[in-house]
Amino acid sequence: MNITNDRFLSAIQIQDKFLSDKRTDINRTDSEQTSFKDILNKTSEQTAQGSVKFSKHASDRLATRDIVLDDTQIDRLNDGIARAEMKGIKESLMIMDKLAFIVNVPSNTVVTALDSSNSKEQVFTNIDGAVIV
Repeated sequence: MNITNDRFLSAIQIQDKFLSDKRTDINRTDSEQTSFKDILNKTSEQTAQGSVKFSKHASDRLATRDIVLDDTQIDRLNDGIARAEMKGIKESLMIMDKLAFIVNVPSNTVVTALDSSNSKEQVFTNIDGAVIV
């Protein structure tokens, strides 16, 4: 069956339309787009400054427990990590605003996060120090 009606596009016309649009998007260098180099530099700067990171497990826990941290709380965590590092702590329990975090101090990484409803009757193991921030 041969469709000659102009209302329908052929498979080749559709392919050309959609693939050519994507190719131009990939190669486009708008000032609005963030380059990989910019993202890498920003991440490197944050790591160099000792900014706290969150493991996948900790990120999942924050999301499932509806825990949202603001910039002030992040700064307090960074301060707590610096204090723990000065004392030689490697794995720390950080307590802040009815929240508890297990932090790997050498890597500045939060390993897990709990709120007060999840931390009742809990036992924290494999830590060698605690910091209240």
